[in-house]
Amino acid sequence: MSIVENISAALQKGKRKEVVELVQEALASGITAQVILDDGLLKGMGELGVKFKNNEVFVPEVLVAARALNSGTELLKDKLIEEGVEPIGKAVICTVKGDLHDIGKNLVKMMLEGAGFEVIDLGVDVSEDKIVETVKESAPQIVLLSSLLTTTMNESQTVVKALEAAGVRDQVKVMVGGAPVTQSFCDEIGADAYTPDAASAAEVAKSYVV
Repeated sequence: MSIVENISAALQKGKRKEVVELVQEALASGITAQVILDDGLLKGMGELGVKFKNNEVFVPEVLVAARALNSGTELLKDKLIEEGVEPIGKAVICTVKGDLHDIGKNLVKMMLEGAGFEVIDLGVDVSEDKIVETVKESAPQIVLLSSLLTTTMNESQTVVKALEAAGVRDQVKVMVGGAPVTQSFCDEIGADAYTPDAASAAEVAKSYVV
């Protein structure tokens, strides 16, 4: 296997130290940061995302791989800037007001970063005003809203209405997810997409910008 293939394989196994060593080795041998990122790190995360979707791996494996991904991309940052590599898009993600759950949100964030997005993570218990303000300031293409409680689901609708009132609704795609959320709820509140898992969320998000 090539160094880049080894990076992908090591990342999927969550071997952070090995990923760091292989990325350094690849850079030293003259492989561009773009190739290391696309064909090594992101490819590995993408393949892991498919396995996650098919229940072949689970949350702990994804979290460990994400740490390896972060360490690898950290080494590439300066080189990517030098090479003029841009993220494929920008996304804002958060858990809605009144909800403090973040595991699902964090998984989606990792999958989005693995797909090549710049992700602005607003955290948990985020008000519609904060989301609108961030959309105006940062001009993302996508807003992703997570709610894990039936009592906070309707906050997603509040956000959609707030984006409309602020005149920025047509600038972003709104994606919703979380345990109680369904496709019919998504349609009802006027969001653009519902996805049942993190890997699907990244795929749909990518389809909006590529």
